[in-house]
Amino acid sequence: MKFNKLIRDKIPQLIFKSGKTPITHIATKKEYWQKLKHKLQEEVDEFFASESSEELADILEVIYAICRFKKIPKKSLESFRLKKTKQRGGFKRKIILDKVK
Repeated sequence: MKFNKLIRDKIPQLIFKSGKTPITHIATKKEYWQKLKHKLQEEVDEFFASESSEELADILEVIYAICRFKKIPKKSLESFRLKKTKQRGGFKRKIILDKVK
């Protein structure tokens, strides 16, 4: 079976333990960036389907990997989030924009 997708670091060992042999390679920077974006979409889609906390945690793991790749400290990401929340608000009030006249 062919996958061609980014996997977690311990998956090859788990495949070996199951009696199968994983064929892997280390991504180039360009490939890794593309696969991270695909992985984020995959995890978001899985969250939409299941709405589980576990899938939400997977999204966060991919976001942290993107931060490491783009050299964005988690503190900076949180700072950006807080700044935007201060300027534009969050989503606590559940406001839906129907139209603008």
